[in-house]
Amino acid sequence: MGYSAAMRARLSDIAQQAEVSEATVSRVLNDRPGVAAETRQAVLTALDVLGYERPARLRKRSAGLVGLVVPELDNPIFPAFAQVIESTLAQSGFTPVLCTQTAGGVTEDEYVEMLLDRQVSGIVFVSGLHADTAANHDRYRALLARPLPVVMINGYVPGIGAPFVSCDDREAAELAVAHLVALGHRRIGLITGPDRFVPVQRKVAGWRSAMTRLAGVAEADLGPLAELSLFGVEGGEAAAGRLLDRGVTGVVCGSDLMALGAIRAARQRGLNVPDGLSVVGYDDSPLMAFTDPPLTTMRQPVTAMAVAAVRALVDEINGHGAPHSEYLFRPELVVRGSTAVAPSAARLSYARSA
Repeated sequence: MGYSAAMRARLSDIAQQAEVSEATVSRVLNDRPGVAAETRQAVLTALDVLGYERPARLRKRSAGLVGLVVPELDNPIFPAFAQVIESTLAQSGFTPVLCTQTAGGVTEDEYVEMLLDRQVSGIVFVSGLHADTAANHDRYRALLARPLPVVMINGYVPGIGAPFVSCDDREAAELAVAHLVALGHRRIGLITGPDRFVPVQRKVAGWRSAMTRLAGVAEADLGPLAELSLFGVEGGEAAAGRLLDRGVTGVVCGSDLMALGAIRAARQRGLNVPDGLSVVGYDDSPLMAFTDPPLTTMRQPVTAMAVAAVRALVDEINGHGAPHSEYLFRPELVVRGSTAVAPSAARLSYARSA
């Protein structure tokens, strides 16, 4: 008696919410024919809204697994990408499989083998071997020949028939230099990773172009102002130490973590950031607004890039081929507390006002 009364109460709640009869609700829950698709959807939505679990046979079936291969999660930009890619895949009905690479751990190729064994529908690569010009890119040609839909984020290989999604690294370096030049800096160093990576090559090109055009530095004098180091805080710290010895007043960094390393190097020499050294990061990864000082950085539009990558992949999976070209997303300068007027420029303006 109690069970049927509770069941009836539940049916009437659902019927009321969906604005249909209890008989219709019963038909949908028992997966009986004779219910219009719209009405059926209204009942299922009412179930979800009221917090009732859908009967097992009515639960949305996954459209398939999609591999997501990312580097280590130490740099907060990678979890940020993973989070948006995973939720966007889930909204499209796909189940994401996250594969994280760590030094000395499972390699990209081993992950791909595991994903192929699981019969994934496609793979998204973030900052993988496609960004490394020294890597053999036949691995991607082999995947596309299967055929398996793939999309690659932040790295570009000419001649690979897949969609690429990148932040415009060249533009990022130019905007960062322009910001520091506007603050009176002229000796502006560049700190970034090894130059075999496509994003690094592009940042170097943007920095060189802006330094000759905007800072008036001769091409021949740029060499000592660029330090290619290991990605990460330690690499940034070591590189910044060398650049400070060469008299830079501002540095443009290839990642936020490198920028935090540069700030540490300045402090160890008794320099205040930004008065003694201005520092610009790259990524605007989570928590950079809360560092000391809050970091001025070039923001990657992570959400827009991740959504574009997933849309392109889903189009490929569904047989509506996405254009096989590189989509470049514009970075945004986020000015916070780690950049200020150059020391010599500050003295000049003080002298004038006095």
